[in-house]
Amino acid sequence: MAVVWSKADIFHPEGFKSEADLEASIFEIRRELFGPARVYLDIKKKIGLKGGLRNIPDGYVLDLTGKKPRLFVVENELAAHDPLRHIAVQILQFSLSFEAEPIAVKRILLESVNVDGDVRKICESYAIANGYRNLDHMFEWLVFESPFAALVIIDAVPEHLENVLARKFQFGVEVLAISRFRNQHGEVAYHFEPFLADIIPTEEGSGAPNEPVSSALSTAEIDTVVVPARDDGFRDVFLAEDRWYAVRIHGSMRPQIKYIAAYQVAPVSAITHIASVKSIEPWKDSGKFVVNFMGPSKEIGPIPMNKIGRVKSFQNLRYTSRAKLDAAKSLDDIW
Repeated sequence: MAVVWSKADIFHPEGFKSEADLEASIFEIRRELFGPARVYLDIKKKIGLKGGLRNIPDGYVLDLTGKKPRLFVVENELAAHDPLRHIAVQILQFSLSFEAEPIAVKRILLESVNVDGDVRKICESYAIANGYRNLDHMFEWLVFESPFAALVIIDAVPEHLENVLARKFQFGVEVLAISRFRNQHGEVAYHFEPFLADIIPTEEGSGAPNEPVSSALSTAEIDTVVVPARDDGFRDVFLAEDRWYAVRIHGSMRPQIKYIAAYQVAPVSAITHIASVKSIEPWKDSGKFVVNFMGPSKEIGPIPMNKIGRVKSFQNLRYTSRAKLDAAKSLDDIW
C-alpha cells in the first residue's frame, strides 16, 4: 500500500466513500486539476429528448487554452463499482443525448455560466479575445461545431479501461485518475496528473479568477504527434514497417491525429520525416498504442533543435499541428 511521505508527516491512502465524496474533492481542487484556463461546471441536468434516451452528466469542462474552445462532458466514477461496462454505456448515452438535443445542452451551459460572476467574466473575456460576438455565439460553436469529447474522472484506472474505450468509440475519451491521502492530523493530500498538462505548455497568468490564460495552439487544432526516435528504431520501424509503437496518446487527442513526425535524437537532433496516419490502435494489452501509417514517410525540414533555444530536450511524444511544422525553422517555432 502506497503512502505519501515527507519530513513533516506521513499521509495514508483514504478512499472516496461515494461518488458525491469524489465530486466534492474534484470541485475543491478544480483549479489545480484542470488548470487556470479551464472551467469546471458542476452541472447535473438531464440532456436528451423527452420520451427518448435521457441521462445526467456529472459536469462539463470548458477548455479555453487556445484560439478554439473545447467542451468535455464529465463522468465521475469509483473503480469499486466495476465500471468497465458502466462507463462505456454512460459515455455512449451522453454522446447520443448530446447529438439529439444540442440546443438544450447549450441552454444548460449558458445558464450555469451566467449564475457565476467569475466564470462569466472568464468566458466573456475569452470570447471577445478570440473573435466570438458574445457568449451565445461561443457556445453555439462549442455545441454545434466542435467534436464531442468525454472525460472520465476515477479514483483508480481499471486494467484495460483505456483500451476498451479506444476500441468502442471513435470520438475522444480522456481518463483522469485522482487518489486521496490523509495524515494523523486530518490534513488531506491528493495525487493526480493535471488534465492535459503535457499537451500544450501555457503561459501562466497572475492567477486572478477572471484572467484567461491562452497558448498559441489550442487542443482543438492539434493534428500531429512528434515522437523521439533512436537510429535503430527509426530505421527498422518508422521507415521499414511504416508504423510506430508503443506510444501513449491522450484519449481525447487520438481521433484528431492525422500525422506523425519523427524527431531523430542526437547526433541528428532534428525532425526529419512525417507520415499520414491510417489508424491508431491499442498495442497488445499494454495501455499504449501503435500508430499505423497510410504509406511510407516523407522527408521534411530538417527542423533542428536550437542549441541555445527554448526547447532543451526531447524525450517524450509531443503534440502540435501540421501547419506549425510546415512553417517551423527550429523546434522553438513549434513549442
